[in-house]
Amino acid sequence: MLREVMEIMELLEDPRVRGATVLDWLKGHGDPAAETTEVQGEKGSTDFVKVWVRSGGDGPTLGIIGRLGGIGARPKLLGLVSDADGAIVALACAARLAKMASWGEQLQGDVIIATHICPDAPIIPHEPTWFMNAPVDMNTMNRQEVDPAMNAVLSIDATKGNWLINRRGFAVTPTVKEGYILRTSDDLLSIAQRVSGEPPHVVPITTQDITPYGNDIHHINSILQPATATTAPVVGVATTTALPVAGCATGANQVVDLEMAARFCIEVAKDYTAGSCRFFDQEEYGRLLSLYGSLRHLQGQGGEER
Repeated sequence: MLREVMEIMELLEDPRVRGATVLDWLKGHGDPAAETTEVQGEKGSTDFVKVWVRSGGDGPTLGIIGRLGGIGARPKLLGLVSDADGAIVALACAARLAKMASWGEQLQGDVIIATHICPDAPIIPHEPTWFMNAPVDMNTMNRQEVDPAMNAVLSIDATKGNWLINRRGFAVTPTVKEGYILRTSDDLLSIAQRVSGEPPHVVPITTQDITPYGNDIHHINSILQPATATTAPVVGVATTTALPVAGCATGANQVVDLEMAARFCIEVAKDYTAGSCRFFDQEEYGRLLSLYGSLRHLQGQGGEER
């Protein structure tokens, strides 16, 4: 998938890029059903892009969400920022899946891809490295990107500004569902292993990371924010580095790593829609509910809401 990754990186580096630019690019890659919506926020505007690769089959629907604050931090910084990884991988997947469909390589279920395009997002302080901020709030982002039709979600996000996962490439998180951090899916680990040719790596997430933004609690990043807005199981796909790299750093998008992360998402899409990949064990999840009850209050802001 190197071609798709390199093409979308070049497209997104242009400061004039908008959602319509991406839709035009997708027309040359199978021309999937797609739409773009401009949303204005307190810190600027961004173009949300949603793509449907329909199969005509009766398999489950996978969501692939590219999470980020922005693809650029203009006028302060020129070029793509590290935080653009989520959009790059998600859109490369959209292009490849649409191209596969045009070849007659139909999956057994649909795939919905969503991300947003903002070449001039703000920057915010964060430890140990600064983050990219988004021009719109997290609730708006979830409403635009998390689709009720998604039966499971892969959420892709640059996860480099930390000391917790210290290797280059990509890693997955444990499955998060309705406030529970479940055990990491063996099926997803197996796919990660075959794609990378290395032992799979897992991001060590905490309860704080799966609560909504805006509660004044530290989060590793926004990789699991989609889990606050859906009952579907969500797994983060983190692009990672050996040392902390700021989300606003330029020249930090590793092409080979992004290609590998995109290839992982494509393999998950093939297996999940065919019913051969489980994000979680339904029976075990039911046992947790019977023993400890619902944790859905962790998807909200807490306090009176609980």
